Formats: sequence, structure tokens, C-alpha cells
Amino acid sequence: MKFDVAKLKELNELDFEQVAVWPHEVKIVVGAFVAILVGALSYYFIVSPKLPVLEKAEAQEQELKRQFEAKYRIAVNLTAYEEQLARIEKDFSSMLKSLPTSNETPGLLDDITYVGTSSGLNFKMLNWQKEVPKEFYTELPIEMEVAGGYHNVGEFMSKVADLPRIVTLHDFSIEGEKGSLQLQLQAKTYRAAGSGNVQTAEDDQ
Repeated sequence: MKFDVAKLKELNELDFEQVAVWPHEVKIVVGAFVAILVGALSYYFIVSPKLPVLEKAEAQEQELKRQFEAKYRIAVNLTAYEEQLARIEKDFSSMLKSLPTSNETPGLLDDITYVGTSSGLNFKMLNWQKEVPKEFYTELPIEMEVAGGYHNVGEFMSKVADLPRIVTLHDFSIEGEKGSLQLQLQAKTYRAAGSGNVQTAEDDQ
């Protein structure tokens, strides 16, 4: 059917009560206009308010996918994770055993004195300092000053590293005097948090 554009001139003279007798061309134009109007109103009042909800749902979908992928990887490697956890627990337990208990810490001074004198060093000072609480452990610093030869100092540090309990050496200050070294340093041992207070040299007296 041919579309007669001239019929559109009758739009201004339309009688809405005589829709049935409107020209075919007018019905098409009016129908298209109504469809566009209904579509625009539907989008504005129905679809548009739902868009943020849709975006939120899509974001949640992506997050759930990431969580699923992460859990899937864990599930696939569960055996390996369990073995790794067992090794970590074993290593942690071994490290805890290397930390002195509150009953053992005073004896560390005797151990350090022994390895020092057996290495040929002379102790000028060896005292517990104020302990330093940390989140999971407590630092127990020991200030010391020794004198001896270069090789004696090296042997002493080697023997300290071989002690059955963890002892680390820090803040070295070395001065040479008449062929001998004057060494000031801080040794630190560590106690698991909550395992009791160290007995200081003053307490022994």
C-alpha cells in the first residue's frame, strides 16, 4: 500500500471519536508517536529506577564469581594447603621450643658467660635490661661489654649462635686498645607472650 504524505495534512483536523475512518497514513504516524511516547514513559518511570539495582546485582555477581574461583582454587589445592599448614605448625612448635621459659632465662646469663670465657673473653659487664613486650612475644635484652682478641670475639659469636635457645646480637660497638678489642653489644633472647617474667640479676641479689 502506497504511503500518501499529503494525507498527513489532516492531522490538525482529526476527530478522536472517528478513529476508525482516519486515513491509513495518519493511523501509522499517530501509532508510531504513541508507541514512542509509551516507550519513553516506560523507560523513565519503570526501567530507569531499576538500573542501579541491576548494576548492584551485576557487581555482586562478579564478586560472587571471584569468591567462587578463590574457594575453588583452595578446594583443588586443599591437600597441599593442609600439608603446608602442618609444616608451619611443626616449625612454629619447634621455634617455641627454642624460646627460653621464665625458669630458663636466668640460666642464659651463665651460658653466655661460659661461652664467652671459654672463648678467651673477659666480661666487664653483663646485665639484664628492661624487657620489651611485643604482640606475640617479649624481648629480653642483655647489655654486655667484653674484652679480648679478634679471634676470641669471632669464636664467642659463633658459640652464641649455637646455643640451644635463641639469642641474637645487636648494636655492636668495637674499640681497639693495646692489641685487644673492647666490644659493647646488646644480646636479645625472646620469651613467648604470657610465659612469665624474667628473673633479673638484681632479683638474684
